[in-house]
Amino acid sequence: MGLLDGKVAVITGGGRGIGRGEALLFAKEGASVVVNDLGGDWDGTGGDHRAASEVAGEIVQAGGNAVAHFDDISEPQGAESLVQLAIDTWGHLDAVVNNAGILRDRMVFNMPVEDWDALMKVHLRGHFLVTRAACAHWRERSKAGDPVAGRIINTSSTSGILGNAGQSNYGAAKAGIAAFTQIVAMEMARYGVTVNAIAPGARTRLTEKTFGDLAVPQGEFDALAPENVAPLVAYLAGDGAAHITGQVFYVQGGLVQLYQGWTPVAEIQKDGRWNAAELAGRMAELFGERPTAYSPQRSPLRRAAGIGDPGAGGGGR
Repeated sequence: MGLLDGKVAVITGGGRGIGRGEALLFAKEGASVVVNDLGGDWDGTGGDHRAASEVAGEIVQAGGNAVAHFDDISEPQGAESLVQLAIDTWGHLDAVVNNAGILRDRMVFNMPVEDWDALMKVHLRGHFLVTRAACAHWRERSKAGDPVAGRIINTSSTSGILGNAGQSNYGAAKAGIAAFTQIVAMEMARYGVTVNAIAPGARTRLTEKTFGDLAVPQGEFDALAPENVAPLVAYLAGDGAAHITGQVFYVQGGLVQLYQGWTPVAEIQKDGRWNAAELAGRMAELFGERPTAYSPQRSPLRRAAGIGDPGAGGGGR
């Protein structure tokens, strides 16, 4: 018995890296999988059907159930056809893994508006469109009286939830995905759907484009292997995670961390409106011993790869 026996899942960006590892493990755990991948380059240009086809073929060759899907999920037709393919092929849909992404790093003063828009389209709009299509299906089923146990797992990044110089577009999209996850979790709870996000640390085309070769010595546990991410995603897609929703997890190698977002850490208050001079005299109370200039801690990916200050530029998955 697999963790996902009888489940049907769609996985975007499933032709390579983290998405490929997720698709293979989902199938091994008993799920039928629609493997979506446009097959483009790391920057979103081009396309190649072989990426999705080869992963789907690998699953079928191993005795599993899989079909490939090649449409652009950042367009409504592509997202809707992805969800519909799962329903038409196996009769239902149980899980969505939003993983598709691209990278176009630039400092903000050098960033063309096209690079900003391209990142938002693939990451944020792509997550939104696939999620919207799946949630509409599950809501209809719930309103018809059918039992629903839907699962959505989105892909954020420490570049968004911690921040990283040189990635204002990528980081803004990934931070937006974390917020999107929490909001949709609230909206869909009444319909039996959970929504969570992961921020993976792994060797992918995107991280190697930024950091270069992230190889580990032969014979050692490869903490950066993309396949390490899949077990947490499979767990979140299963029945045992029905009580977990609206959460963001970091996962890398054998490490799983629970992240929590913006929360108040200090306050000052008066009865009435502040004026600027009053605030100038009291602002130090908010900070105490805390730094007044933001500088993120190194993510576990950076520590594992021996990469320094995230404020110096360069990104992550």
